[in-house]
Amino acid sequence: MSGSTETIDMLKHTMVEQLMAVIAAPDDEDVARAADTVVRDLDALLRAEPGPAA
Repeated sequence: MSGSTETIDMLKHTMVEQLMAVIAAPDDEDVARAADTVVRDLDALLRAEPGPAA
């Protein structure tokens, strides 16, 4: 498994944890910010990944 794939898998797991935290504390701005950061980081990594061969 490449380092990038491991990072993406770790961020996916972290994203699920953060979203569950948002569900548990929907009014907590710090929890929302942390979840937003994870989603943005994951999005940036996925966008940088090469697409499937055409």
